[in-house]
Formats: sequence, structure tokens, C-alpha cells
Amino acid sequence: MKVMQLLPELNSGGVERGTLEIARALIKAGHQSIVVSNGGRLVSQLEAEGSTHLTLAIHKKSFSSLWQIRPLRKLIEEHQPDIVHVRSRVPAWLTHFALRGIQKDKRPHLISTVHGFYSVNRYSAIMTQAEKVIAVSDSVVKYITDHYKTCPPQDIVRIYRGIDPKAFPHGYQPSVQWINQQYTLFPQLENKFLICLPGRISRLKGHETLIELIEKLQTDEPDVHAIVVGGADPKKKAYLDELEATIQDRGLREKITFVGHTSEIREWLALSDIVLSLSNQAETFGRTALEALSVGTPVIGWNRGGVAEILSHLYPQGLIEVDDRDALFSAVRQHIDHPQTVAPVHQFSLDEMCNETIKLYQQVMS
Repeated sequence: MKVMQLLPELNSGGVERGTLEIARALIKAGHQSIVVSNGGRLVSQLEAEGSTHLTLAIHKKSFSSLWQIRPLRKLIEEHQPDIVHVRSRVPAWLTHFALRGIQKDKRPHLISTVHGFYSVNRYSAIMTQAEKVIAVSDSVVKYITDHYKTCPPQDIVRIYRGIDPKAFPHGYQPSVQWINQQYTLFPQLENKFLICLPGRISRLKGHETLIELIEKLQTDEPDVHAIVVGGADPKKKAYLDELEATIQDRGLREKITFVGHTSEIREWLALSDIVLSLSNQAETFGRTALEALSVGTPVIGWNRGGVAEILSHLYPQGLIEVDDRDALFSAVRQHIDHPQTVAPVHQFSLDEMCNETIKLYQQVMS
């Protein structure tokens, strides 16, 4: 098979990671893999792993992107993929128009993946207009069936995102050297019960809830410390300053540490005693929660979206009713007083995700 995946750019994020994972699996299984995007820092890795990258400006949400329809059609005609797999709305619209100009019997099969709970409108509806529509969780299946009645339920295929258990092995411990390095950088973390909130600095991730929780805990639990693992985009600098000011005002400077952007998420998840998932909106999957559970760190999170699906399968005692601050406080206290163990994770594997996706490609072709 020859499969062409389309996405805006190849810098970082869940969509990008999923694209690389499927590309790698295709090559490993002896198929051909092409990725079309506006480029980015992951291109070199993609090409080193055997895929072909074609650069096209399919990343801008503007009318100027319509100039890319003809070049995209040309690429499709030239490379003749069996499957075109669109992973984002702008590339999906451009593909829609590009395929119109190709004879029906010469068109590739079209597959889409709905990665997010997009705003419900005609612009987003394009993601549900493919031969098969992959949903990354049951929550996404429900989002599609609730809002896009023209998408036949039999065309929606739930394929969970997955992680490589070898990359996040159960019981993983960071090296002594790494731990000592962090204690040198952040001496305030040593001999503390560490509560981790992973994710980029954004109003969606629940940082205010974390501050409130630590303020409530500090009187009874002096050895508790929160770490925020994730960087702030330059555009979010004002929000980061706002959080820092709130922490200062509440006298929590010694209780909450921002460690910034890091590629060592596995180490931080393993070093933590518990990990929180407090997003203000439902997440479609909740990869970080899965990574934490995979290394054996308990996760406490709101009962909604993909995180709730992961927790209900793997760690149901971590589920908290949405926005119930008292229940969150009680669950964290319970984990401090009675440390919990997490069973090894055997679901949501990367191999499973890749195998099911390739099987779907083959099914569509046959």
C-alpha cells in the first residue's frame, strides 16, 4: 500500500506524534509512507525513519490556502497513493477540492481522524466526510454522532491513541544522576510529596484549581509540593505572569514550582507521587494520564472525556466528579495518607493503534 497522510505542520503535538507513529508502522510492515505538511522540526525524524515528506503550505486557516488545491491535486496524481488520510480541517478541505478534479476511478480512498472536539459548524463537518472516520476515543464517537447526523455511524471507527509500553515501563525510576540534577536546580522538591500537573501553560489546564488545592493542603500537609511540568508559549506569557502573581499573593512561592518545557516527561511523571488531570474542557484522549499510569504513578482527574475512559479502565479510584473541589481534596489527602499502587497497564498500546489503523486501510482498499 501507499498511504499519504496530511496535516498542517510537523513541529510537536499529539496529531504530529500520531502521524509519525503510523508512518513508522507502515514502513515497518513493508508499505510506502508519504506525509504532506508545511514542514517543521519533526521532518528529519520522519525521513530518517523511511517516509517521504512533501512540503506544501496547507497550514493556514485563510482563503490564501485555496491556492494550494491545484499543487495538492498534482502531488496526489503524481504519487498515486492508495489511501489519503487527513488529520486536520484545512488539509481536509484542500483534499476535498483537490479530489474533485481527479477522475472518480483514479481517486484514492479517503480516511480522516477526528483528534479534537472541534467547534460545531460546517467548517468542522469536513472531518466527518470520508469513507471511514477514525475517532480517538468513545467520547469522540459520541461527539460525532451527536453533532454530525449525516455521518453514518457504521463509518465511524474508534481507534484509541496508544503509547509504547517500552518507552513508559511499569515501575520506571529516573537515574540517581537525573534526580540529583533536579534537586540541584530545584532544592525545594527534595523529600516532598510531589503533586504533578503536566501540560502546557494555558487557561484550559486547570492551574487555578491546583493553586487552590495546594493552599488548602498546606496547613495539614507541610511536605506537599506541586510541580507544573510544561512550557508557556510566548503568547501565554501574560497568563503565566498572572499565575505567578496569584501564587505570590497566597504565600505559596515555596509550594509550587514551574519546571518549564521539557522532553523528560517520563522522568517527571515517575518522580511524582501523584499526577493530576484538571482540564477545564474534556480532552479527547488524555495521553499524559496514560503515560503516568503506565510508569505506575496514580492519576486523579475529572470524570469526563478521554481521561475518564482511561481512568475507568485502569485506575477508577482516580475518577472525581467534574469540578468537585472537595472530592479532589479528599482524594489527594487519601493518596498522601495511604500511598496507592497502580497495576501494570496492558491496554492502549501503540502497536494496537498502528495495527488497527493499517487493518482499516486494508479493509477500505479491499
